[in-house]
Amino acid sequence: MGDVSADAVTLDLLKEAVETLRSSPLGVINTPLIPWSQTTLPLNINCNILIKLENMQKTGSFKIRGVANQFARRPAGGHFVTMSAGNYGKSFAYALKHYGGKGKVVMPETAPLSRATLIQSFGVEVERVPTSRLIDVVNRCVQEERMTFMHSYDDLDLIAGHASLGMEVLEVIPEPDVVVVCCGAGGLLSGVAAAIKLSGCDKTRIYGVEPEGACTMYRSFIENKPVSMDSKSIASGLAPPSAGRLPYELCKSYVEGIVLVSEEEIKAAVSTLYGSGLVVEPSGSAAFAAILNNKIPDLEGKNIVCVLSGGNIGKDELANFPD
Repeated sequence: MGDVSADAVTLDLLKEAVETLRSSPLGVINTPLIPWSQTTLPLNINCNILIKLENMQKTGSFKIRGVANQFARRPAGGHFVTMSAGNYGKSFAYALKHYGGKGKVVMPETAPLSRATLIQSFGVEVERVPTSRLIDVVNRCVQEERMTFMHSYDDLDLIAGHASLGMEVLEVIPEPDVVVVCCGAGGLLSGVAAAIKLSGCDKTRIYGVEPEGACTMYRSFIENKPVSMDSKSIASGLAPPSAGRLPYELCKSYVEGIVLVSEEEIKAAVSTLYGSGLVVEPSGSAAFAAILNNKIPDLEGKNIVCVLSGGNIGKDELANFPD
């Protein structure tokens, strides 16, 4: 990531990324923001919740936002390597197919095999390794095979691209009281938080949500530095080996706090969403799980945004969730 600091993330930079995405040949979508009250989802709080449907985004998750901004600023036809549990890898492979060039995704062994197969269908190589070895394998590819590393979470262009989600939210609800976003290494959370706070929403409370077994940002907040851990969760997209350095800096500045949800709460959230006609993967369901289980304080009477960040879940995976 180099020496880029949080000060490099300015409102002008984020507005420029929005324009880049609007003209991107990758077809990034301004996804719907719908009232919870217009769904059959249960709600035991008297508040107004809007749901951002990134599960309907191109490639099935928010990741294409950051990828589109990254590839717009890099020469076409290169040989790139990245690490991903699936969603970033899918968007990365989709972009490579459009722009040309070669690619490799280093994937944790805990990620669903179906995601590796999907990435390979775009003509991109996949190497599955233990989570603890992800960085080592990427470094080997860079040093021995002269690949260019495309970071899946700790990258200025990526975060600026993800911030477009926050800018879209503000077009519908100019000053939300609370925004709830899933958090893995922090790329999406930091981008959305920066977009909202730099746009002048000083009173908006922004919360990140992590699985209990993959709480790198939660621990980073406690230790006042980005930390690593042996992350394990059914929400594989929220289980990176570490929190990103730049995301951590931005989150410390703009995020109210990080809350944790259990594996059972995530599973129940996936099932509840599916029962209401919304196909959302475990990683994409974390923010919803936090609201459903009263993990976010002081929501009564408030205007709240909940991000459903992705819908890449196969029928084989859905079969493992309770009805």
